[in-house]
Amino acid sequence: MARTAIGCEAVVGSLTPSKKREYRFTNRLQEGKRPLYAVVFNFMDYRYFNVFATVGGNRVTVYQCLEGGVITVLQSYVDEDKDESFYTVTWACNIDGSPFLVAGGINGIIRVIDASAERVHRSFVGHGDSINEIRSQPLKASLVVSASKDESIRLWNVHSGICILIFAGAGGHRNEVLSVDFHPSDIYRVASCGMDNTVKIWSMKEFWTYVEKSFTWSDIPSKFPTKYVQFPIFIASVHSNYVDCNRWLGDFILSKSVDNEIVLWEPKMKEQCPGEGTADILQKYPVPECDIWFIKFSCDFHYNSAAIGNREGKIYVWELQTSPPVLTAKLSHPQSKSPIRQTAMSFDGSTILSCCEDGTIWRWDAVATET
Repeated sequence: MARTAIGCEAVVGSLTPSKKREYRFTNRLQEGKRPLYAVVFNFMDYRYFNVFATVGGNRVTVYQCLEGGVITVLQSYVDEDKDESFYTVTWACNIDGSPFLVAGGINGIIRVIDASAERVHRSFVGHGDSINEIRSQPLKASLVVSASKDESIRLWNVHSGICILIFAGAGGHRNEVLSVDFHPSDIYRVASCGMDNTVKIWSMKEFWTYVEKSFTWSDIPSKFPTKYVQFPIFIASVHSNYVDCNRWLGDFILSKSVDNEIVLWEPKMKEQCPGEGTADILQKYPVPECDIWFIKFSCDFHYNSAAIGNREGKIYVWELQTSPPVLTAKLSHPQSKSPIRQTAMSFDGSTILSCCEDGTIWRWDAVATET
């Protein structure tokens, strides 16, 4: 891994001076020549909050952020299939608390990597096409959910290797599912979005006994009675084009299409009419030159801020707890010109990472300001 130092300062801007947070460019890594599609900090274990993972090609790499902008490589996993191209990675935990990395991509196979043992723990086969995103359940870190080009979402138990639920069917997505996210406090709810321009909210409540059964199942995983969830409890058409990233913000939803903005909205469900309701748009966060799909934003642990890159290599940092919206920082660098596929904000938002189409990783760190 080559690490290069570039002697240029960040370009930082703000719409409201009182909310301005300055970030300084501190490091750039050239991981390889293949595009990097995902970068994610480990929020599952406080011991590893400064550890992050990237995926690109058939490689999963684990790094650690150290003081002074230093990034060190901890481990790297190269998939046995040279044609694999990972698009997504998430951190999860085994039931004993050991850290797992869960990655998927073009081949539709999910690799569960035991980071402490540095080996593949399990491989999940089930999706019929490529996997666009995998997310972990913050309240039960052994559960992950995957979104696929095969128009389905699947709930997995990384400990037992069981596919518990498949969200697809009569009320499911009608094109690639591009993003999925667990509700932060309602353990039963999942939101998904995709190329059918919709965001769908699903409930696992009536199937929760199967989730619990997945932790005690003693037979082979393929014999587990996997259930289909065919109907979402809410469908929203907030966007008129592909929706490639959605995240819960409490009971609200942040979603992004290719329309140069992130939208914050509230799902207003009709309890008596599942699937129906209205979406009240609360505010919008503009992101110039963000009109290509598969660009995903990230938030710090407490969802105070969101960071998103664009196709020109710039990063916009938005304050999420203010109304009207406040742009806290705009990060740019003369040599950062490649599309940013995903960002990662550290636990407290003091470090922002981005992974790019040209195989680079960029690090920005907050500058201490006088109070």
